[in-house]
Amino acid sequence: MVCVLGLMSGTSLDGLDMAYCRIWNQNSRWKFEIVQSQSVTYDAAWQARLKNAIFLSAEDLLCLHNSYGSWLGTQVKKFVEKSALKVDFVASHGHTTHHQPQKGFTFQVGSGQHLANACGLKVVCDFRTNDIALGGQGAPLVPIGDQLFFSAYDFCLNLGGISNISFAHQQERIAYDIGLANMILNHITRKVGLAYDNNGDIAKQGSLNPTMLYQLNQLPYYQLSYPKSIGYEWFVAEVIPIIEETQDTLENLLHTATHHICEQIAIQIKRHSSKEKSTLLVTGGGALNGFLIQTLKDKLGTTTQVEVPSKTLIENKEALIFALMGVLRIENKMNVMRSVTGALRDSSSGVIYDPS
Repeated sequence: MVCVLGLMSGTSLDGLDMAYCRIWNQNSRWKFEIVQSQSVTYDAAWQARLKNAIFLSAEDLLCLHNSYGSWLGTQVKKFVEKSALKVDFVASHGHTTHHQPQKGFTFQVGSGQHLANACGLKVVCDFRTNDIALGGQGAPLVPIGDQLFFSAYDFCLNLGGISNISFAHQQERIAYDIGLANMILNHITRKVGLAYDNNGDIAKQGSLNPTMLYQLNQLPYYQLSYPKSIGYEWFVAEVIPIIEETQDTLENLLHTATHHICEQIAIQIKRHSSKEKSTLLVTGGGALNGFLIQTLKDKLGTTTQVEVPSKTLIENKEALIFALMGVLRIENKMNVMRSVTGALRDSSSGVIYDPS
């Protein structure tokens, strides 16, 4: 049994998720327990720094990389010391600032060495770069956990800043970014000073804006075949202009964005479902949005059973799976699948840092 602290910061910019997990292999099956977790909300300064990182010079980006790594290490140290946790190592995703696999690069700020030095623990991080170097998308990475932890479900859907899906197909795991999720909803609410739309209550009061819905549904990305992935740059270039050009109420903007998110998800699930009744596990912050989940159920109809698990798993599944990826990397076992990313081969990805 290994005790790992998994760290995740997603594109929705909600904050840092820390999940202290026990992970073990029993009878050739991987098992887990999320023992304790904590979320650290970004203050306005950190939120702005991470959001605007794509516009930084190389020098300033590297400064952010190092300072954010130290900040992560400080949060880890506080969490570990407060609860007197025994941690074998930390597995950190970092925060994605740049993701352009078509140009051969991806970048997650949060220097592993600075993190390790600040918390005094071994760190595994930088899980995406190796796959990019092998010609892959470097994303999504969570499907390894879907395969090893949650294979009882036909589909695993994550609703973070971006929606992504994972499923088995012809004895291989397939996964890709479907499109938008909390990224567009939070962008809209932040225009009026709200961090998010709690439970989708504001969106529920709105009505569809047909023009906006059509424009979002026509985004070229949706026509691409997998493997495929998107990042914040895509959102800035392709989506924000549509929002800015749409003159409508907050309620209608959120209502329309929610319907768009769910329409695109439903299209993909129906396209790949081979059963009369499929099972869908939904995690990520969007799973706590009651209006979004109900809209998704309505669009899927009776063909798919939608399961929303415990709040602990909803909020910490990604941090848990990066903890698993760290375990697999330490054991030099495959943790990134070519069937998902389109890389030349499977890989055991991640860079290991010892504190000094």
